[in-house]
Amino acid sequence: MIELYESQRAMRHMRKAAMQRGVVAVLDVGTSKIACLVLRFDGTERLSETDGIGAMAGQAGFRVIGAATTRSRGVRFGEIDAMQETERAIRTAVQAAQKMANIRVDHVIACFSGASPRSYGLAGQVELEGHTVSEQDISRVLSACDVPDYGEGREVLHAQPVNFALDHRSGLIDPRGQMGQVLSTDMHMLTVEAAAIQNLAHCVKRCDLELAGVASSAYVSGVASLVEDEQELGAACIDLGGGSSGVSIFIKKHMIYADSVRMGGDHVTSDISMGLQVPAATAERIKTFYGGVVATGMDDREMIEIGGDTGDWDHDRRTVSRAELIGIMRPRVEEILEEVRARLDAAGFDHLPSQQIVLTGGGSQIPGLDGLASKILGQQVRLGRPLRVHGLPQAATGAGFASAVGMCLFAANPQDEWWDFEIPVDRYPARSLKRAVKWFKDNW
Repeated sequence: MIELYESQRAMRHMRKAAMQRGVVAVLDVGTSKIACLVLRFDGTERLSETDGIGAMAGQAGFRVIGAATTRSRGVRFGEIDAMQETERAIRTAVQAAQKMANIRVDHVIACFSGASPRSYGLAGQVELEGHTVSEQDISRVLSACDVPDYGEGREVLHAQPVNFALDHRSGLIDPRGQMGQVLSTDMHMLTVEAAAIQNLAHCVKRCDLELAGVASSAYVSGVASLVEDEQELGAACIDLGGGSSGVSIFIKKHMIYADSVRMGGDHVTSDISMGLQVPAATAERIKTFYGGVVATGMDDREMIEIGGDTGDWDHDRRTVSRAELIGIMRPRVEEILEEVRARLDAAGFDHLPSQQIVLTGGGSQIPGLDGLASKILGQQVRLGRPLRVHGLPQAATGAGFASAVGMCLFAANPQDEWWDFEIPVDRYPARSLKRAVKWFKDNW
């Protein structure tokens, strides 16, 4: 058993040490694939000299030097189900990426999509000791946020201040050095099931690797797929994965809500498999080449050869019209989008000034999905691809790699570390404050 929050700070130091040495790996543990990218941190100066271009927005001068994917095994709904199978798949991906990078990697930063995340909004307020805001004041106001009772068997994964207010001025990103009397903050806290993270940490350890950080897949997909204006004005990122679909909402460049729906592209595949009586691998091929969600008059006449190798000639020569295939796929895709809509409504997404929705992840590549999503979600919907990062192979630039690319950006400049201050516990007589301070000190 690991106490996630006690190890978060140790992970940060490990990540900094790995980045100073120059190499760190990123691992995206998904239901359908496990992707590994090896990053080399060169420092922005050297990068601009060699390439003739400076570091891209929000990047700390890194380059992808190794990339590999393998079919995921032993993962269901984004959570590890069979330890040995997943361990073998992670080893395969990491070794292939190391071989391409021609370097050995000891530290990995991992992301995962399941573990039923829950979001909480916390608020805290303190009076300033001096007239200007110091780091001490910020650590005091962050520790003044009273942590709710989030239940047994859950751990805090992300806790980030999303807004500061000084007296009557709100919307401050960094109030340090500003003058005022009363400082208050709003904080977003994301909790996940402890068992899912413990299994992931244990699996990484069994692969002889050090875990140097964990992140929610919904969060990092949003970081990679939303452009700067969308993150600023307010947007939702829907990461349609294989076994689960992550939902995250951003405003003012901070994530303010995250959740996940335990359905994804694999459910569409299994519907095709059952509907057409074919193996899952054949169903996946049919979905990839011929799938869609909007039928036209042509689709009745377009016949798809199912194929197969059962040995029964008639059974293997069957054909099905594309309209029938769409008739199998569409209800499941609608169900996933309806669930996503329920999550967005619960989060109060319709109150944001801008209501852009970005679809990403491997499941978002079904033709016609954006049109169907705009009907169900009732907003402006676009398909998102991850940002281009230096050295990323062409094969890894698709929507299915949004969380892997987001992990690269997260590794380069994690938001959690901006507010990593020491907090003086002995100053607070109040018991609840002491608990909050201890929580913050242990875990940040």
